[in-house]
Amino acid sequence: MKQQALEYHRSPSRYFAGRVVTGTRMGGRVSGTVAAKVAPLKHVQRQDPDLPGTGWTRVRPLLSGICGSDLGLLTGRNSPYLSPLISTPFVPGHEVVGETLDDLDGLPKGSRVVLDPVLGCVPRGLEPCPNCAMGQHSRCDNITAGKLTPGIQTGFCADTGGGWSRQFVAHRSQLHAVPDTLPDETAVLVEPLACAVHTVKRADVPPDATVLIIGAGTVGLLTILALRAFTKAGPIVVIAKHPRQRERARELGATDVIGSDRALRTLRRKTGGFVLKPELGEEFLLGGADVAFDCTSGSGMTTATRAVKAGGTVVMAGMPNSGADLTPVWFRELNIVGGYASGGEDFPDAIGLAQDAPLKGFVDAVYSLRRWTEAVQHATSAGRLGSTKVVFNPRLD
Repeated sequence: MKQQALEYHRSPSRYFAGRVVTGTRMGGRVSGTVAAKVAPLKHVQRQDPDLPGTGWTRVRPLLSGICGSDLGLLTGRNSPYLSPLISTPFVPGHEVVGETLDDLDGLPKGSRVVLDPVLGCVPRGLEPCPNCAMGQHSRCDNITAGKLTPGIQTGFCADTGGGWSRQFVAHRSQLHAVPDTLPDETAVLVEPLACAVHTVKRADVPPDATVLIIGAGTVGLLTILALRAFTKAGPIVVIAKHPRQRERARELGATDVIGSDRALRTLRRKTGGFVLKPELGEEFLLGGADVAFDCTSGSGMTTATRAVKAGGTVVMAGMPNSGADLTPVWFRELNIVGGYASGGEDFPDAIGLAQDAPLKGFVDAVYSLRRWTEAVQHATSAGRLGSTKVVFNPRLD
């Protein structure tokens, strides 16, 4: 049976066109409109994916989010490094709350679930690699092997489909039951929240540490929440561009919310040290935060490495797409930590945290699949428009 979906096709010409558009740094709705027009995405009638084997189910998406990595893909900002780790054409969408259409062990048909999208060894029908055996499937070495086509996650794999459709397939190991008390609009945030929980655990934040968060989109805001829930961090200073982002950051536990032009001087007042200005380039701090989280999809690494103290930690929580001067890493002997996806108990922890967290209103724009160009435009300009999370409801016509 065929149902409507959004399908991504590999297109070098559109990839480079997207990079040109985003490279112009046009502001607001204009850049979002142009980005949507050049995106290699099509609204199609797509054959529902076949179940790859036992332990799989069909899933009907209820809501599916638009992630920064999705926008990076559509606008040509994602690194070519990832190109051999996907298979096309594929249906995007990895932030999903959905409903199962088949009976599985512990999940009867009709169960409401959230998706852990990583396609590690178990979904691929392989004996677990050392990382998967330790519950760290985000580090799986076999994401191009097994009975599935290459794909780092559901939403980047041709065989599984994805959440930007009316149906996709998922393995039992990827699915987590959603409590009845958790509404769809909150449940769709569980996957990015699980990523934030994972990244915060990876950072090993010391008690009373001064923490800097660069960027207050979905990733940055959920990182604040995870820090307050799973660490004993002290002051949390957040760099936020837009008024609504600043409000939400304070609601979630930020100590100070500032613009990028005040970041180093605010940190100097809190931690001591000196602000220095090179002949070329941005200022940097001798002294600074204990830990900095780059939660941007842009140049946040430059700010992060210049804002932490000697021996401090910089956590890459966003998806980097531009270069950074790494001199501070060498000179100040910094620790660089990557945070990708989730693992182990991160999803159960995220589900528990989501039940009591002040996340009402985070999903503030819902689109049908047919209105995908408007959705991409909105998501591209979400911060400026006062939105946090833009989602698809594939059931809408």
